[in-house]
Amino acid sequence: MLWAGRSAVEIAAAVRQGDVTATTVVEEHLHAISERDPKVGAFRLVRKRAVDEARALHERRDLAELPLAGVPVAVKDNLEVAGEATRAGSALTSASPAIVDHPAVARLRAAGAVVVGLTNLPELGLVAFGDSVYGTVRNPWNPARTAGGSSSGSAAAVAAGMVPIALGNDGMGSLRIPAACCGILAIKPGADVVPPPVDDWNRLTENGPLATTASDLALALSVLAADPALAEAWRGGRRVEPRPAMLRSVWADDEEAWEPRPPQDSQEPFDLRVAYAPQPLPAGLPMDKEFQAAVRGAAETLRLAGHTVVEHGRRLPPWLGPATIAVWLTQAARSSAHLDRKRLERRSRALAGAGRVLARLSLDGARGRDRWRAHAADQWFGDADVLLMPALAAVPPAAERWGERGFVRNVLANVRYAPATGPWNMCGWPAVSVPIATHSTAMPIAVQLVAPPGGEPQLLGLAAQLQAAHPPVRPPGFAF
Repeated sequence: MLWAGRSAVEIAAAVRQGDVTATTVVEEHLHAISERDPKVGAFRLVRKRAVDEARALHERRDLAELPLAGVPVAVKDNLEVAGEATRAGSALTSASPAIVDHPAVARLRAAGAVVVGLTNLPELGLVAFGDSVYGTVRNPWNPARTAGGSSSGSAAAVAAGMVPIALGNDGMGSLRIPAACCGILAIKPGADVVPPPVDDWNRLTENGPLATTASDLALALSVLAADPALAEAWRGGRRVEPRPAMLRSVWADDEEAWEPRPPQDSQEPFDLRVAYAPQPLPAGLPMDKEFQAAVRGAAETLRLAGHTVVEHGRRLPPWLGPATIAVWLTQAARSSAHLDRKRLERRSRALAGAGRVLARLSLDGARGRDRWRAHAADQWFGDADVLLMPALAAVPPAAERWGERGFVRNVLANVRYAPATGPWNMCGWPAVSVPIATHSTAMPIAVQLVAPPGGEPQLLGLAAQLQAAHPPVRPPGFAF
């Protein structure tokens, strides 16, 4: 295969220039899915009609202008794709096909991307695992371990080379956690950057891309955000305004234009104040020593790249954790309220039941969330431009049928390995997960970069610098 395993930037450039057809690219990726997905379980549905859609792409007059021309993408199965059912990891959801695409999916398609399949997630996206009635998503690095969640299948599909980019969403870390588990990049944008899912968990959840390279991540985010200035933000940590109008823009319905540039690897120097926190968790929550060392190593990488790097010695406030858990459980109750409680998975019933109890007792975490996003997050963050911290606290747990287990085991497992992402949903700040090392268990180690609102360009730029120093690696057995 010539095109499976290539970056989205490379594929789109080749399709625009006529070096390859979108049909060939999509057929190769469908073949890769057929060979690789039986080991991973990333997809609930593989769309055979994607070949016809790729063929139709060449009838578009604007083919030479499309930023994602012919790029195969996977979509998390809680976002509407016209003509397909949206099951959200549950047997209780409707089997009727969606009438129209979700706006984020529509933007990808308008930019020339071809949806090759819908990816698995836990029931209603409630946990950081990948099991549901549709199967268990296994980590390409070690099939005995979970791929994380809830954008489980999207992360595993990208990591295993079945698609160059995928679409998921993040309510308490559901993009960053599986990306960290699977050794790829993912960005949770800030509020009002990308159209959110219909059930956005009271503005906790944002849609965002997963990819293997920072340039692909930036390109996908620019399309999802209808903001062409983000496409090359990875080069210098800033928005790059489009050049003079030469081509019609597919990002938005205005008159902005985008001109394709040839792929480049060079970056521009830029200087940020980066604070690093190897152990930001409150007392009582352990952090893997190797993950702490990875944060220190990433901080040194950024110092050598020219940034001002300082240590952030404080831990997150102890009240934030309980508030975050309470918000999570309350949203679990709300997300499942329209379904037959008795037929939900045991895990979902337990989480939702706890959420209803907390809501009745006025212990839903709302006060803590309001406090954190109003002023406490900014005060804790300090005067840094970006915060560097671990993405996970421990290596991914086993890939098992967690949905058949109860409340205590699921909550403890989630909190023990993935407690570091939720705070940034609580305040709506952008954050990105970047793989930079390998654990002694042979699993990838990722760091998390966080910025105040509007900081997506800086996150993309720093992610690219970290990736340049720590090049991405495919999981064993999934190289091309």
